[in-house]
Amino acid sequence: MRSGATARDAMQESVELAQLVERLGFVRYWFAEHHGMASIASSVPEILIEHVASATSRIRVGSGGIMLPNHTPLRVAEAFHTLATLHPERIDLGLGRAPGTDPATSRALRPFDGEQFPDQVRELLALSRRQFPPDHPFASVRVVPDGVNLPPIWVLASSGATAAFAGSMGMGYGFARHFSPTPPGPPIRAYRDHFQPSSEFPAPHVILGVSVICAPTAEEAEYLATSSDLGWVRLHRREFLPLPSPDEASRYQYSPQERVVVEMNRARHFIGTPEKVANLIRNIAADTQADEVMITSTVYGRMERFRGFELIAAELLAKR
Repeated sequence: MRSGATARDAMQESVELAQLVERLGFVRYWFAEHHGMASIASSVPEILIEHVASATSRIRVGSGGIMLPNHTPLRVAEAFHTLATLHPERIDLGLGRAPGTDPATSRALRPFDGEQFPDQVRELLALSRRQFPPDHPFASVRVVPDGVNLPPIWVLASSGATAAFAGSMGMGYGFARHFSPTPPGPPIRAYRDHFQPSSEFPAPHVILGVSVICAPTAEEAEYLATSSDLGWVRLHRREFLPLPSPDEASRYQYSPQERVVVEMNRARHFIGTPEKVANLIRNIAADTQADEVMITSTVYGRMERFRGFELIAAELLAKR
């Protein structure tokens, strides 16, 4: 969410962007779960998934992801059974183990221990499939609506252990390079090495998330990227503010220490012209052997952000 705009504006623009990228040929549109962050109006992804799925017709809509330690598995199963009933074959369930917020807000959520994540995933599946043994306390629990399966599950993680767990469970795997400082290669290899085929995933499937800031010229792309520069510095200071405009960011006087933070942040973005950004995406997909690349774009202006997706689609999707 950008400065000068409301959460309602952000949600409406999410619908408009989903409709645009559906027309352009993109195949997925995911919402992350974040709490207490003024720049991200996505604390309840399930509602946003329903809102966007109802406004589109083909593109898959999902969570990237539901932070499972913040919830009981039964509640997640009910929400995604409902979504799968409303929008058959169009919903994805991405799961993560991080809190997605600051420590105080995390305490207010009263989360489970993140170390319980594998057990929570197994409980989620057992509840959905009614696979508990007769003597288990949850044996009689029914997930309603019934008569529907959970959507395909993607585990979102940067650690090799969690990636290996995703593979062993026959699930998809997503790596968020757009914010993770961990190199994607080792966890992706761990996922593939431990993969066991399942009905939803007969073969391993890796989605690599990347951040792009794309404009017709390199100079404009650099200018648009200044919003992310200042936004990241503020986040580093634990100042959860809306995304600043490039004009505001360009006037900011960075300290030497903040310049280091900016450079670290820049290393996680693909910034430039459509040709440059497309080549960077192709190269990282080849290097990591990712099956799919998902892009996010932290650009202040609505039209500039929409245009960036159009430029990338023209460079990548039209030339497949």
